[in-house]
Amino acid sequence: MKNNGSLSGVKEIARLANVSIATVDRVLHNRSGVSPKTKKKIEAIIKELDYRPNILASRLASGKVFHIAVLIPKRSERTDFWEAPLKGIERAQEEIRAYGVTVDIFQFDLQSKASFVGAVAAVKLKAYDGVLLAPAFLDEAESFLSYCKGKEIPFVFIDSNMENQPSLSYIGPPLFQSGFLGARLCDFRLGSARKLLLVHISKQPDTYGYAQIEKGFRAYFEGQSLPSDILRLVIDRTDEESVAISLKRALLQHPDVEAIFVTNSRVFLVAQCLEGLGKSGIHLVGYDFVLQNQEFLRSGVIDFLICHKPEEQGYKGIMNLYHHVSLKLPVDPVYYMPIDIVTKENQEFYR
Repeated sequence: MKNNGSLSGVKEIARLANVSIATVDRVLHNRSGVSPKTKKKIEAIIKELDYRPNILASRLASGKVFHIAVLIPKRSERTDFWEAPLKGIERAQEEIRAYGVTVDIFQFDLQSKASFVGAVAAVKLKAYDGVLLAPAFLDEAESFLSYCKGKEIPFVFIDSNMENQPSLSYIGPPLFQSGFLGARLCDFRLGSARKLLLVHISKQPDTYGYAQIEKGFRAYFEGQSLPSDILRLVIDRTDEESVAISLKRALLQHPDVEAIFVTNSRVFLVAQCLEGLGKSGIHLVGYDFVLQNQEFLRSGVIDFLICHKPEEQGYKGIMNLYHHVSLKLPVDPVYYMPIDIVTKENQEFYR
């Protein structure tokens, strides 16, 4: 039996539970004044009848406007990765605008801690009902999240998680499994030396996300019968020249490296260097279908790209906040994106 949220549906629940309509209404809207035993009885009847109150209609009738803040990196000259989540956020924004929800977008420079702090300060100037956040600059992010918790503002993470924080949900890749897959893709081309180079190109290489990717990468080789030599290279300056200098030095010291795994979208910087050095025999695996990477994938310098549907992350993040703060609907605490593998052969058809 299905009901559409009409008064007759509430009457039927009240009749079956032998309680007043007002009592049923309190349970439906999660208000106090109902004993645990009665509440449990009413909830069981609601479940049995598959009752769905018309949440949206009552929500629109209230006339309340909800405000969501988005705090994400902006596109840079070095990578256009964050264009995709922004497209998803804007698509969700268009869908929910008519239902009394506003979305304000604050972007920061991934190379500038001050830029992130400034974006946080701007968010604090207005009372928001929810925040969508790509956690960067961990100390500053934790300070901002303490502010959110103090104000009881729910927050959702995209792209990378902070497991020590009580987020409403995390929407992004399963990072350990993603790193594990990266190792498997590298293993295809390993020869007798079985020497690999794991490269972090980031100002903050010790974040939870990078740690989980590296943990998954190493776990794959720990389970193999043949021993492998995994070298770790951290490049905390992300400009082209700094990456080239660090990589050339590493390859000079270890000329028998057979595969390189880059833990983020800056794999094109490594590809650029390998191409300049004429190192065509090194297997290269990295992340994200950004324009800079596509060129090197097409030419065969990059062998595999691992992708996690960043546009859908942005879209789902906004919709989760909308469902929670506006419609009072449950959301998944963790929503993993699929792990896609893009190659030279299928890149033309990948979206």
